[in-house]
Amino acid sequence: MFKKILIANRGEIACRVIRACRDMGIKTVAVYSEADKNALHVRMSDEAFHIGNPPSSESYLRGEKIIEVAKKSGAEAIHPGYGFLSENANFVRKVTEAGIVFIGPPPEAMEGMGGKISARKIAIEADVPVVPGTTEPLKNYEDALETAQKIGFPVMLKASAGGGGKGMRLVFEESELKSALETAQSEALAGFGDDAVYVEKAVVRPRHIEIQLFSDKHGNHVHLGERECSIQRRHQKVIEESPSPINDRILRHRMGECAVKVAKAVNYVGAGTVEFLVSDLDKSFYFLEMNTRLQVEHPVTELVTGIDLVREQIRVAWGEKLSFTQADVQMNGHAIECRVYAEDPENNFLPSPGKITRLQVPSGNGVRDDSGIYEGSEISIYYDPMISKFCVYGRTREEALGRLRRALQEYEVGGIKTTLPFFREIIEDTEFIEGKLDTGFIPRWQERREKREATEIEKDLAIIAAALNNCKTQVTATVSANQNVSRWQKAGRLALHASRL
Repeated sequence: MFKKILIANRGEIACRVIRACRDMGIKTVAVYSEADKNALHVRMSDEAFHIGNPPSSESYLRGEKIIEVAKKSGAEAIHPGYGFLSENANFVRKVTEAGIVFIGPPPEAMEGMGGKISARKIAIEADVPVVPGTTEPLKNYEDALETAQKIGFPVMLKASAGGGGKGMRLVFEESELKSALETAQSEALAGFGDDAVYVEKAVVRPRHIEIQLFSDKHGNHVHLGERECSIQRRHQKVIEESPSPINDRILRHRMGECAVKVAKAVNYVGAGTVEFLVSDLDKSFYFLEMNTRLQVEHPVTELVTGIDLVREQIRVAWGEKLSFTQADVQMNGHAIECRVYAEDPENNFLPSPGKITRLQVPSGNGVRDDSGIYEGSEISIYYDPMISKFCVYGRTREEALGRLRRALQEYEVGGIKTTLPFFREIIEDTEFIEGKLDTGFIPRWQERREKREATEIEKDLAIIAAALNNCKTQVTATVSANQNVSRWQKAGRLALHASRL
């Protein structure tokens, strides 16, 4: 087994990998930017090396510098976490050329699944259902219009090289198509250096459900069930759970088989995730994309299967066979994850950098917090503002929700704004409690919230108006009484004057 592993990442995922390595008796090497010199992952690691200035382009994206540190420290393998260089095929090749093991899939699998268009082609060839649309980049507006008219509106424009909602536009009618295409292409070019955009049919009330995969170097491919990832803000996941409230044994089996087909088609190795859009109306599902790395939401799968995915990644990279078969995988209970961000929910979720002056993390049975912070930590402006993957587990979804409700009330972060108040509201929503989830959930929730607030304001105004009216009545009565007193006083003075005459 490896004796030393370098983690080419930061924050909570770097801490997560370090903990798995410690469990396995493996030494760890951290890398850090100037902004992260006092970060938790630096404190936790056995060794730590400074690799550049705060911007990620000058630190965590410096592949050659990271390889240099790996050589210098004697690290035999590099774990990329997620984000940064985790899906960079050129980086993987350079790591391999340097005689270091990359803990992840081969570069060819990354390239095959890295572009949404190429991934669609592979899925089609593997006999996996895909959403109707193009398998080539759109040439121009006329090409987009012809395809949209053929498959029917509404349609979704997507950047081929994209993710995170960039270069993505939902188009309901023909009049919106031209401007939406120009915007999508512009965003794609700015975000990914590639303006290639394709179009596909928009699925009505879609659920975003993904299947966790694991493959080894011996040709074994196994799925570990699904995660429901429909609660999204600006096309980015904020709450995930496993299993999905909509899934059943038959649907899970069918989706799992399709995910395995995709993995086999690209000779996959390691942890990966195949994402699907699932119709909330008839449970039909369509291949969306494949993430060739560990996912942020992997803890919920670990909680319901009992399998340590990071440990398994390391074992597979070493060359061992999977420690489980498909028959061994059992999903027990229910797990929910909230991505806690340093953002202000009352100010359009703008980042909230600063120093954490107070931190109280919930504990107890069925509570897990994968965090990269401590009391006194500084939240930087340079990186993704997610500070924690907060999870709960219960025997049922109802029990998990009860535990989540209690734990969120106990979770305190001072000095910065976080999304904790947002989660406390979401989990009290009737649709959420009933498992009525799809990618349009948050906009609908916001509408309901605004209506409730408007209703409360109307009630408050009615109470104020009634109070003012009552005050007016009392004032009028008082004035009238005072006027009567004045009349009697005047009459008395006249009577007294007459008696003296």
